[in-house]
Amino acid sequence: MSERQLRLSMEPPPSLWRPYTQMKLAGPTPKVRATEGVRLELEDGSHLIDGISSWWTACHGYNHPHIQGAVADQLARMPHVMFGGLSHEPAERLARRLAKLLPGDLDHVFFSDSGSVAVEVAMKMAVQYWLNRGVKGRHRFVSFRDGYHGDTLGAMSVTDPDGGMHRHFAGYLPQQFVADLPTDLDRIARLETLLARHRDAIAGVIVEPLVQGAGGMKFHDGDTLRRIANAAARHGHLLIADEIMTGFGRTGRMFACDEADIVPDIMCLSKALTGGTIALAATVARRHVFDAFWSDDPAAALMHGPTFMANPLACAAANASLDLFETEPRLAQVRTIETALRQELEPARGLPGIVDVRVQGAIGVIQLTALNDAGWLRRRFIEFGVWARPFGDILYLAPPFVIGAEDLTHLTRTMVTVAREWSERHGT
Repeated sequence: MSERQLRLSMEPPPSLWRPYTQMKLAGPTPKVRATEGVRLELEDGSHLIDGISSWWTACHGYNHPHIQGAVADQLARMPHVMFGGLSHEPAERLARRLAKLLPGDLDHVFFSDSGSVAVEVAMKMAVQYWLNRGVKGRHRFVSFRDGYHGDTLGAMSVTDPDGGMHRHFAGYLPQQFVADLPTDLDRIARLETLLARHRDAIAGVIVEPLVQGAGGMKFHDGDTLRRIANAAARHGHLLIADEIMTGFGRTGRMFACDEADIVPDIMCLSKALTGGTIALAATVARRHVFDAFWSDDPAAALMHGPTFMANPLACAAANASLDLFETEPRLAQVRTIETALRQELEPARGLPGIVDVRVQGAIGVIQLTALNDAGWLRRRFIEFGVWARPFGDILYLAPPFVIGAEDLTHLTRTMVTVAREWSERHGT
């Protein structure tokens, strides 16, 4: 994209309050007028290859005709109806399919409309699980350093309180227990001690399986995840798997928990659930968790109900997305992407100022010493015709699974080129 095209595709900020943005310092942003496949079409007619799948959601690319057709059909019949006291076939079908697809007896699906709310519901379930069983005082959670679970208050409280983006709210948020991922003997021992010492205060343990996404795309292996699950079970704690980012193939398995062959007590899903079409989330509980709410006492019910939960349009999109996982080779495509990322990002390793190059499934990361010149980095990606959003201390790719080899190579070459340019400016 030429400098003139870039300038024409941007306008001064309108009266919008943008996410994660200091508005006083914000510059103009590209305006998208259409999407197709793996591309964003800007108002001047130029295109960007989407290297991050619209925050990791558009796993099938944009405008897939099967999803479009399902949503259009549902829109013609019923765009929305409240789920309190009513039901509908798209939600019931989606719940059955998720229960069949998820590991073990994760059979009870509670729908909401965002990942943060899915985490809130999971935390609420965990606390009330103990209350319904007559156990008081178990209302705190164990989470992990570098973790991120959302921007609502409960979810903020289990996000890394020191390195996370919510550290300004220290003293206001509920205090939780924060542990290091058990990646060595010392950390394993400390986690075991924490879980044992505070057993009567802990409602649950929450973890992002395999990939800590917004905390910096930090990876851990299946053995580490299995240690967490086994320790939680050994000390009698509920395990919550936040698969909002990792679910639906992103890590190379349909769900990241599959890598460790574990069944969490509660799982949170969102993002790619509808293939990036419409907002939808789900909190899914195992039978023993649900059984704690199955009672003749109305007060034992889960008192939560988002207005747009189980929205029929979103459920139709999600069902269509699951169809595509069944009929098109999505996991094979992820393996192809993983191979390409490993090969094509490797030239960045060893450059001055480059800390690490790592790949997990369809996620590729180049970690820098610090994200100096974030605005310059983002502009350089756009100038190369790529949409990426560096954050923290990383450049990363998480492309749609349907991306072709030529477009993927353009993404990887661009990332290595930008990393090399950054290294020349800031590497030591």
